[in-house]
Amino acid sequence: MEKSDKVKVLFGQRVRQLRLQQGMSQEAFADKCGLDRTYISGIERGIRNPTLEVINIIAKGLSVNVKELL
Repeated sequence: MEKSDKVKVLFGQRVRQLRLQQGMSQEAFADKCGLDRTYISGIERGIRNPTLEVINIIAKGLSVNVKELL
């Protein structure tokens, strides 16, 4: 696995962990963030490579700062 792929997988796992801790489904979380559920799914599976803007949106949706998310 390439280093960049590992980073995407680890980030996705962190997003999923925080989302589940808050009791949100992917659909509810995607709606809260204004993103598509399939996009959130791709991030959580390490397939998508979110931009800094999207990372900030996700952090706000999880009510954490970017540093805590990363």
